[in-house]
Order: sequence, then C-alpha cells, then structure tokens
Amino acid sequence: MITYVAVPFQIKELTHSYVAVGLSGLVEILPLIIFGLYGGVLADAVDRKKMVWATEAASLILTSILLINALLPQPHLVLIYIVSGLFAAVNGLQRPSADAALPRLVDHDDLLAASALMSLRWQLGVIVGPTIGGIIISTFSIPVGYAADVFTFVISLIFLSRVRSIPASKEAEKPSLAGLIEGVKYACSRQDLLGTYLIDLAAMFFAMPTALIPFWADQLGTPWALGLMYAAGTVGSVVITLTSGWTKNYRFHGRAIIWAAMGWGTAIALAGIWNSLILVLVFLTLAGASDMVSALFRSTIWNQTIPDNFRGRLAGIELLSYSIGPLAGQMRAASMAAVTSLSFSVTSGGVICVIVVGLLASFMPKLRGFDVTTNEFALAKLRENENS
Repeated sequence: MITYVAVPFQIKELTHSYVAVGLSGLVEILPLIIFGLYGGVLADAVDRKKMVWATEAASLILTSILLINALLPQPHLVLIYIVSGLFAAVNGLQRPSADAALPRLVDHDDLLAASALMSLRWQLGVIVGPTIGGIIISTFSIPVGYAADVFTFVISLIFLSRVRSIPASKEAEKPSLAGLIEGVKYACSRQDLLGTYLIDLAAMFFAMPTALIPFWADQLGTPWALGLMYAAGTVGSVVITLTSGWTKNYRFHGRAIIWAAMGWGTAIALAGIWNSLILVLVFLTLAGASDMVSALFRSTIWNQTIPDNFRGRLAGIELLSYSIGPLAGQMRAASMAAVTSLSFSVTSGGVICVIVVGLLASFMPKLRGFDVTTNEFALAKLRENENS
C-alpha cells in the first residue's frame, strides 16, 4: 500500500499530467483480465497457499525494481508503467487463491464474520500503508517509500511460510480453457451473481477518483494530507466492519448491495463539491463506509452460494469485477479532469454512478430479491458444507 501511493505520486512529479497518472491504471487492465481469469483456474487446481507465497515473492522483486529505478538520476517512466502491468498480473494470479482459501478454513455460518475480519485486516493495511507512505514520501523521498515496502514484503513472506497447505479440492480438474469457460458460464447463468459483478463494476468505473488524489491534495492546498485522502475511505470501511454484527441477521443481501453502491456514488459526488479538506475527508469516509457494506454482502453471496469446485474460477471473475472498474475509472476520472476540471470530474462521476446503478438494478429482479434464507444456491452450499 506504500507503493500504491508512491507510484502515482512519482508519475505526477515526473509529468505533472492527469492523463499520465490515469494511464498507470489503464496499463493494468489487460494483464489483470488475462491473469485474473487464469489465476482463478489455477486456484481450483493447485495448492492455494503455495500460489499466494510465490506471487508475494514476485511482488517483492517488482517493488525492488521500482526502488532501483527511483534511485536513478532520471527515473524511467516507461519502466514504471511496465512494472505496474506486471503487478496487475501478479495480483491476478494471487487474489483468486487468497480469496478461495477462506471457505475452506471456516464453517458456512461463520463466513460473514470471517469476511468481516479479513476486510478489517485489509482495511488496517489500507489506512496505515497510505498514511505512512504519504508521510515517508513527503518527509524523505520516493525511494525511501519503496524501500519501506520491500521490507514489509520480506515480513509477509516469513508469515506466509508458516501457513498450512490448502490443496486443491478432490473434484478439481486440470487447468484448461474449457474449465475457464465453464466457470464463466456458471457465473452468467446466475443473475444474482452477475448483478454483484456489474453493479460494483459500474460504481467503481464512474465514481473512483483515486488517480486525482495527488492533484486534489494540491488543489486543496494541503499536499501533506495526501495519505489522509487515500486512507479516508478505509476509515469508513473500518467503522462498518467493527459494527457489522447487524449484517449477520439481514437476509436481503442484494438490496444492501444496490443501496450501498448508490450511497457510494452520492458521497463521491458530494466530496467533489467542496473545497474544504475536512468536508472532503468526511464524504470520502462516508463513501468508504458505503462501499464496505456492498463488499461485505457481495463476498457473503459469493462465499455462501458458490460450490467449492467453482470457487477459484469464480474468485478470478470476482477479482475482475472489483478491480477493472477502479482501474478503468482512474483513466475516466483523469481524462474528464483534463478536459473539464477536477471537481466536475469527481462530482459528475458520482451522479452518473447513482443513475447507472439504479438502471442496472431495475433489470435484475433476482438480485433485488435475493434472500439468503430461501435462495436455492445458498441452501445447496449449506448442505454441501454439512456433508463435508
């Protein structure tokens, strides 16, 4: 997460261009699509722990390359884009195995609570990482930021080496294109699953202002608040996670996803209106809270209704649904800011998000009516877990 802050900041310092910063997200899309889908196929056929460890080691190498490049008298911009694309490929291979491991480790009834704890672990990293990254970069330098992240990857590998093996399920087939197609067909055959993907994709594409944050901090006259602006959304997410007990008793997961996505768009639109750091941070926090509600219920639908032999392949599709939107959204936000203004780009994106999510929901009655206590796939998954 320190590198997550350092890369766009370094590109901004090298180019002073909205589009150049947005391009760092665009170059990640194709590798993420290819390796995210293939990573999902592999997650059903290999030891998931070994896959996570190997890709974490690859991330260590890539961060080291960024560190060496930053130490050069004239850092190479093209190399930063290349490494960003490789990071996306590595992430595409890792995340399906990491996400698919959870249903193998906890009982069906504990999946929502486990998802909340995993989210809390991720959120703390997202808060602490960008905040520390912003402080290190602004106080010392970009290379020091990369060096700090190299150290954290070493620590991560030490901990991961102590995790027990999570071998493929007995029903797993060898990785193949046919297996990938089978997983895509399964996802498309269920309107409730497809709806979770499309709504999150739309929300992130139209209302993700991440690429604008380095410029936004300057516009507000508070460059020192760069890390705070990156972390604000996650503060809202943590609040929701820590008070998520109510979610276990709420049956209508689809409705929660829809309203939360619309809340995300509304909060982002309001953040773009104001020229006050405090108000911007407040609305970014509310946006993060809304997104966390959506994420909790999306992950619960996925974990409580997808058979284990499809879990890896569907985790790959899920990775694309919640990753491509933000990456493409960075380019959308940056391009619109370059043509109009930063504030217009943020606010109009939030408004369009609300409209598009509402339209998508109107065409998906099975998502709107999803009830975890009566859904056939949730009941089938419960019986599967009871028999295993």
